[in-house]
Amino acid sequence: MAQPMRKLRPEASPAEWFGNELRRLRLAAKLSATALGQSVQVSGSVILKIEKGEYPGCQLDLAQLLDAELGTDGLFERAWPMVFNRNHADKERTDADRQATSKGEAPCPAASGLMLGGDELESRPGSHQPVNRRTFLNAGSLAALTPTDLAKYLASDPQPLLPDVIRTTDISQVHTVASAISGWDNSFGGGGIVRHQATKAMQWAVSLLNTQCPTDLRPDLTAAVARLGVVVGATAFDAYAHDDATRAFTFAAACAEEAGDWHLRAKAYSLLARQAVWIGRPDDGLTHAEKGLVRADRLTATEQAMLHTARARAFGAMGNARDTITAVGLADDAFSRAWPQDDPPHMAYYDAAQHAGDTAHALFALAVRGRHTPGGAQRRFTAAVDGHTDDYKRSRAISRTKLATLIMVTGDPRQAAQVGNTALDEVGRLTSRRAADDVRELGRAAATYAKIPEVAALRQRVATAVRA
Repeated sequence: MAQPMRKLRPEASPAEWFGNELRRLRLAAKLSATALGQSVQVSGSVILKIEKGEYPGCQLDLAQLLDAELGTDGLFERAWPMVFNRNHADKERTDADRQATSKGEAPCPAASGLMLGGDELESRPGSHQPVNRRTFLNAGSLAALTPTDLAKYLASDPQPLLPDVIRTTDISQVHTVASAISGWDNSFGGGGIVRHQATKAMQWAVSLLNTQCPTDLRPDLTAAVARLGVVVGATAFDAYAHDDATRAFTFAAACAEEAGDWHLRAKAYSLLARQAVWIGRPDDGLTHAEKGLVRADRLTATEQAMLHTARARAFGAMGNARDTITAVGLADDAFSRAWPQDDPPHMAYYDAAQHAGDTAHALFALAVRGRHTPGGAQRRFTAAVDGHTDDYKRSRAISRTKLATLIMVTGDPRQAAQVGNTALDEVGRLTSRRAADDVRELGRAAATYAKIPEVAALRQRVATAVRA
């Protein structure tokens, strides 16, 4: 039996007034929440949360789409600043209280082996098979890595200078080096000297694990090396050294397991998922994302959003429209609950621009196949381009190139050429193989309109950039 709709209280708050108006107009239009959500490129659960006043992450463009779909003459757009800007201000005012509370929580205990035990099965939304925790986690155990796996990182000549005993300053150095390499990677791409320095840093960090270390510092050391492994794997991924990337990500996940650090574990599996999707193995990507979501209650809302976008990208690569839209909705729901103060420092990159770009990639995969309308992906790519700062030039360039390709395939080729030329201006300053491949994809899409002068000029620039 269908459950009765919850009674709304429009007088309780601006958000609940907004939601009441949305429900009233939706019902008058004889639309279900799912049907309305599909029309405005969000999940039905997002619509229901807005109606209940429980979705502070409603963006202005969504309010505008609701106006267009329901014929409100701009009602929601006019109300949006009073409702959602206020919610944002309320959220900022309570950040300090939430942060103080979180500091009182007991830290995740360090583990000497796997963080999860037992053979219990856990099914997650969208998963085709139940998750066998022991099978998943044994595969990533630090102890399971053979000397051959680690020898690759110890092959430098000469060997890096190591301390006699690990101190807190040594652990701080690992974090500092990881931050530096991450910054270079985001600004310039993972190739060239960035890749070289990342490899040398990884050799040094792995050697630290074999250095005498006080028992109380061991979890901090393995967590620091896990973070560096994530960063180094990302540079290898961007440089298309995929075997090295997989090895580094797997090593990072194992170190995070050893340290009892759920946050770094989630990041490592998220990157394994993204890499698998990129190299044409979306089913493996989905499996990695599911691994990362085991015990999602220990992750921040931002980390949950990150992993759900990985699931969405895997489903999108499979051409599975229903599960892609569902995963994007789950990612949006999680991101709407994000409190940056709760996130570990390595998650600072995952802001609104990053979330928009990641979810746009999932919808792009459907739109270019004609399995979903392109509007949602286009709006999200635009938000990503507008939101990324110069610290994330690669992400901005990739989102702009994808946006140009999407417009070329589904819209106005002249507009696509204009966007594509701007993207090429930025891509030319990167050493990113991924960015270069996206440029090639744009060139292939442009071939259909080769007789249009603006497109022909873009294709010539693409050819020159690819040769370079």
